[in-house]
Amino acid sequence: MDLIARLRAGLPGEAILTDPDVTGSYANDMASFCAAGTPAVVVLPRTVEQVQHVMRTATELRVPVVPQGARTGLSGAANASDGCIVLSLVKMDRIIEINPVDRIAVVEPGVVNAVLSRAVNEHGLYYPPDPSSWEQCSIGGNIGTASGGLCCVKYGVTAEYVLGLDVVLADGRLLSCGRRTAKGVAGYDLTRLFVGSEGSLGIVVRAVLALRPEPPQQLALAAEFPSTAAACDAVCEIMARGHAPSLLELMDRTSVRAVNAMAQMGLPETTEALLLAAFDTPEPAADLAAVGALCTAAGATQVVPAETAAESDLLLQARRLTLTALERVKSATMIDDVCVPRSRLAEMLDGTAAIADKYDLTIGVCAHAGDGNTHPTVCFDAADPDESRRARESFDAIMALGLRLGGTITGEHGVGVLKKEWLARELGPVGLELQRGIKDVFDPLGILNPGKLF
Repeated sequence: MDLIARLRAGLPGEAILTDPDVTGSYANDMASFCAAGTPAVVVLPRTVEQVQHVMRTATELRVPVVPQGARTGLSGAANASDGCIVLSLVKMDRIIEINPVDRIAVVEPGVVNAVLSRAVNEHGLYYPPDPSSWEQCSIGGNIGTASGGLCCVKYGVTAEYVLGLDVVLADGRLLSCGRRTAKGVAGYDLTRLFVGSEGSLGIVVRAVLALRPEPPQQLALAAEFPSTAAACDAVCEIMARGHAPSLLELMDRTSVRAVNAMAQMGLPETTEALLLAAFDTPEPAADLAAVGALCTAAGATQVVPAETAAESDLLLQARRLTLTALERVKSATMIDDVCVPRSRLAEMLDGTAAIADKYDLTIGVCAHAGDGNTHPTVCFDAADPDESRRARESFDAIMALGLRLGGTITGEHGVGVLKKEWLARELGPVGLELQRGIKDVFDPLGILNPGKLF
């Protein structure tokens, strides 16, 4: 019996897609310079049992399986390999439980981040992780790449909110790990191991997520600086003085000008760096005043605090438009996410500007400045072979710079195909050997998302 026939033995007909024109549309995520193969079939299960059937079939026939969420990723982690089963989990999109007493939500992997956030808000609760693609990205994808967002400076990343998981293993067995309780330290933390594993260890089919009480409405300020170094000095002072902003974002000159060109927002064209800070504390105006004074002392030429939530939204709109605006500069972009210690942030931004000059490219940088996570975005003409080559070389130079500064090659986008050579450099030979050993334990046949990470 062939692959399709075996899949049909345990799946409804509408869950199996075989038309090459349709299956080809599932071949890749949103990353540039990442190879993608041709899937043999796309499967869209709705139940845990259907996922188990897919994995048992794949194990019996030794067929690779590439799990996918909403495919908003930026590292090629969801890219198909030739002859694989693409296992799309978007139809498993139920919010099973929201528990205000235990402050947890139990969800399936296809639940969209924004849908969950709005649902828990109705109970006076808050799910903090908020990737920029939160209106499209799925919780399963967020778990697979350990994604972050604008609020990480105060609330942390996805890994800190995943309490428990149900995972279908490569051979079809169902593993439940983690907990529903506020505390729990029994055995090895397998739950944390799956977070960020990019579908290489198992298929997440259910997640228990921690929630927080919904915070007050945040207020924001914008501060204009004559240099990125001055803006980064302000960031260091804000954090060193013990402030806890709910958001602390930075845009460089290139990003500011790109947003102005697209949206005519009237941002000052003379700025070299724009710093955005927000607080969701009981007295946000007082916190903004204190941070505004630190910005002025660091050299800010203008500080504009918001007085209302609507004004805050206007100030933050520029940051939310940055990546879209940079995509209009050239026909293609490569978005990096190198994270460095906050104390080295200025060196990272100045070094990136030097790389842009060296390779004669436009590279805009926006950053989650409060946690040192930078997003250098290389803009290039994909139809120009020489410019494409320079774009790829500049991308690698930025990652090398981040490692030299004591950072990491990815703060929230993951490794996928795009950065797997760099993962080996960051981990070193001993770390790489141990990680491959873990992969072998969970996936001895090597059928789960092959070619990713290692």
